Amino acid sequence: MEVDGGEGESCHAWLSRSGVTWSPTEEETLRYKATGISHSGVTHYAASRITDLEDSFSFFITEEIIDIIVQQTNRKGERKGGGWKEVDRVELRAYLGLLLLAGVHRSRGEATSSLWDENTGRPIFRATMSLKRFINLSCMIRFDDRLTRQARRLEETDKLAPLRDVWDQWVVRLPLAFNPRENVCVDTQLVGFQGRCSFKQHIPSKPAKYGLKLWALCDVSTSYVWGMQPYLGKPTPGRQQGKRVVLELTEGLSGHTVSTDDFFTSYDLGMELLERKLALVGTVQQNRPELPPQLLDLKGRQVLSSLFAFTPKMTAVSYVPKRGGNMLLLSTKHREAKVSQEQNKMPQIILDYNCCKGVVDNLDKLVEMYSCRRMTRRWPMALFGNILDVSAYNALVLWLEVKPDWNQGKNLRRLFLQELGSCLVRPAMARHLPLTPSAAVMVEAAQRAADQGPAGAEEPRAKRKCHLCRGKRSLFSRSCSKCGQAVCKEHTVSICSACMN
Repeated sequence: MEVDGGEGESCHAWLSRSGVTWSPTEEETLRYKATGISHSGVTHYAASRITDLEDSFSFFITEEIIDIIVQQTNRKGERKGGGWKEVDRVELRAYLGLLLLAGVHRSRGEATSSLWDENTGRPIFRATMSLKRFINLSCMIRFDDRLTRQARRLEETDKLAPLRDVWDQWVVRLPLAFNPRENVCVDTQLVGFQGRCSFKQHIPSKPAKYGLKLWALCDVSTSYVWGMQPYLGKPTPGRQQGKRVVLELTEGLSGHTVSTDDFFTSYDLGMELLERKLALVGTVQQNRPELPPQLLDLKGRQVLSSLFAFTPKMTAVSYVPKRGGNMLLLSTKHREAKVSQEQNKMPQIILDYNCCKGVVDNLDKLVEMYSCRRMTRRWPMALFGNILDVSAYNALVLWLEVKPDWNQGKNLRRLFLQELGSCLVRPAMARHLPLTPSAAVMVEAAQRAADQGPAGAEEPRAKRKCHLCRGKRSLFSRSCSKCGQAVCKEHTVSICSACMN
């Protein structure tokens, strides 16, 4: 073990610029006593309300949120004129289901018209609603009444006013469904957006580069989003934004360890979290005034060496991973100079931090793979698309907590989104006039499922050989709507809706 003790200073206290007194030894450091977590995982409140797959999603996108969107969308459509047909709950849920299904097909960059095309599209889109109606809804969908913002005094004071009602209804549902396990992580999420927005950010380290910045608190073991805040601009002078964000996101937690990066981590934050029975582990910026200058001086330091500093309730460590490099971390959980003999002789603080960092980045990766966000110039729609993505992912976590043996060994996220989208569009399919034979088959199945209830939903048809081209070995999943036998695309005939009757 190579641990520097600060030559000639091992018996003297180290004083930082802010007046914090550090010791190079752990003799006066108090032991950390972790507070036990009473219950982790899905809450009893959520588990009692989730009986099927759609319930887990509806726990976040509630009827109240649906009603807000329905009301404001109809209001916008009536003002626009042009013979607007009012949208209702069933149709709006079907619209959200089609967004999720478009994400399953990873078609964000694909033209919307191609999703409804007879050759390149998918029958479920044509069976749910027309392309014109989908485009109409995408243009008209709103989340508040713009004409009443001034009366509500939200035009100048609240930059999130166009989405505020939906956001507040949604974000309060996140902590009600799930209790995080021991470790949580606070980090930045960037929702890609290229349009005009007063609080759009540029973060070169993120894949999207430009977009809407959000702060998220996630459970380390599942990446469940427990809390989220939007960045709406610079704070008022004199306020530590990183400290405020962490304290607000961790409100209600107790006994957990919070991992943060150097934007959030500070000595004052660690002390306040300890008062709430929370531990802090995170990287820290070198210009923080609470750090002793001895941790910043690399003169004479060897590569892979560690230098510790202690207060009664906090530990700081400086680790040299390479020549000229300096990794600085603060921890209120670790109270001793423990260094691993393996893994480049890293301090235990860094090893524990590495196990918890990157959780929000992992969430971004999972969400981005099957994101339902479409290309848009309106930032409320981009942010609402992220709400749907996060809700769908959280719903999957809840569903697997309630049904741990559901479809083991498969691509669970894709399968979950596909089934969730099908559940959302099924009621609208049951009342939609079919336009093509393939769509008619899906509508007929949806009508039978609506009559029989959720348990009567049909399983996907197995692929079979076309009974008209016996010499070919290809298998096909489509079948004739009259005789029920398997047919290929070459032997499928299109007829108009009038001839179907």
